[in-house]
Amino acid sequence: MATSVARSRPAKRRSPGWVPNQHGAWAMLSAPLLVGIIAGGPAWVHLPLTAFWFAGYFAFFATSLWLKARRRPRYWPPVRAYGIASAVLGLVVAVMEPRLLVWALAFVLPLGVGLAAAAARHERDLLAGLTTVVGSCLMTVVAYDAGTGHVDRRAWGLAVVLALYFLGTVFYVKSAIRERDNPRFLALSVGFHLAAAVTVAWLAWPLGVLFVLLTLRAALLPRRGLTPKQLGIGEIFSTLAVALLTLAVV
Repeated sequence: MATSVARSRPAKRRSPGWVPNQHGAWAMLSAPLLVGIIAGGPAWVHLPLTAFWFAGYFAFFATSLWLKARRRPRYWPPVRAYGIASAVLGLVVAVMEPRLLVWALAFVLPLGVGLAAAAARHERDLLAGLTTVVGSCLMTVVAYDAGTGHVDRRAWGLAVVLALYFLGTVFYVKSAIRERDNPRFLALSVGFHLAAAVTVAWLAWPLGVLFVLLTLRAALLPRRGLTPKQLGIGEIFSTLAVALLTLAVV
């Protein structure tokens, strides 16, 4: 009897927000950090910094869901857990390298825009996507600073190239999915890619060649009806190519 009663009880559902489901965000989260670490040289502080960066993203994702759900209690547990983890890891980074604390101010605006967009249920708007990219690519400079103890032109050059690439992916992905039938948005995407190609060519001509290829991709592939999975796989290879070439020539 007890067994039948236990079986009749509905299973308790796990609170949402524990595992981020934005698969395209992983490349944007990892590449700037890794490029900064490799370019600046690995240091012990990179270990807690990396953990803090990922815990912070998990906290951001969970908080966005909580705000989007009008602060329902069942969305709160991952916010609390990842928030505490981020605070502890951030404290470890601050103890190891107190000078890195100054970079916290640079992330206030991207975080604020992203969370405000989530609260208004506009997290997929273009502005939210663009500011998220800017915040993510700032980590290149932070990781570089953590390794070298200073920030120079190369650090900013690396961050700019990655930012232009990931900003382009925001336009590219939207033109292939949400704005698939919008020729004006496609033209905007192609125009941004062309401007990015000219900019990175000024830094290093091989990057200009690669970004011209990315421009052709942005012009031709959105009309092919690619699925989000296919787009994601393509982005893995594009991100690797951009990251490796940027490290080699900037």
